[in-house]
Amino acid sequence: MGSEGPSAITVHVTGFKKFHGVSENPTETIVSNLRSYMQKNGLPKDLVLGSCTVLEAAGLGALDSLYKMLESSVSDPDAKNNGQIIWLHLGVNSGAMRFAIENQAVNEATFRCPDELGWKPQKVSIIESDGCILRARETYFPVNEMAKALSGMGYDVAPSDDAGRFVCNYVYYHSLRFAEQHGIKSLFVHVPLFLTICEETQMQFVASLLELLPSLN
Repeated sequence: MGSEGPSAITVHVTGFKKFHGVSENPTETIVSNLRSYMQKNGLPKDLVLGSCTVLEAAGLGALDSLYKMLESSVSDPDAKNNGQIIWLHLGVNSGAMRFAIENQAVNEATFRCPDELGWKPQKVSIIESDGCILRARETYFPVNEMAKALSGMGYDVAPSDDAGRFVCNYVYYHSLRFAEQHGIKSLFVHVPLFLTICEETQMQFVASLLELLPSLN
């Protein structure tokens, strides 16, 4: 078995459109430009950049697109045969000063403001069958190790155990649950506004994160 060599890793990436209080969502720009950026700068060996999709900044509004993408990724025979599938979700924290790698999502939707479809749940279970709103699902990635490695590259980044209770946490919880059921991996990273960390640095950060994934898989 050891003579087969490393398997290819297919990474699918999502970001979000603008939402209340954030007129320009940096993750929409990053995800929209990521394929051309990586083609210009070179993809890591044994890594395939799959879909790059911008989701509606709404809890229920994002689910149809999210699940269609999740299901298509695991039903693709080429991706399954080649190796591991990873979902990388990017979201903005407009008050943040650094990047945050999210270790977990919790089964609670308590939106501080209505999402883009006007939904404002309070203390609602994201997945009712999962029970209590305190239930947490963790990523399989070593978040502390990742943050340390990226900090060593010069990025201002930290691990986080709190993805909020808004749309980012909502999508992450669904993704982690799906990942666990289908033997794939999911990760969520919060980024600041471009006013805090410029677009070029954020593009470099995501590229560095993609380069890091094969060594942690």
